[in-house]
Amino acid sequence: MSAYYSPWKYYIDEIEANDLVFLYSNNKGIIARGIATGIVEVKDVDGDPDEEHYMHLNRFEELKVPLSPSKITEIAQSVTDANYNIRWNQTMIHIPYFIGLKIWQFITRNCL
Repeated sequence: MSAYYSPWKYYIDEIEANDLVFLYSNNKGIIARGIATGIVEVKDVDGDPDEEHYMHLNRFEELKVPLSPSKITEIAQSVTDANYNIRWNQTMIHIPYFIGLKIWQFITRNCL
């Protein structure tokens, strides 16, 4: 997983070892998942030094069936309440671990 240029590249720096990471595609939902190594790498982009920040993911898997935004929200609300909402208009979305774990488990059973 990677991000380029400020401020997005710094979001990668905030991901910690063993965080559950879901890769999301607009209008599709979650399309892949993995577990963060916690090691941020940097490299140059088009001659600009250190503009790409990236991290390898352990257990990286592409989903056979994307997990839709509505289903993600449904899973989150099943372990919280009906008022729990996810703002999809952000580059990176932080969700609590217990919700991420339920999403991971749903993907294991239904999307691989």
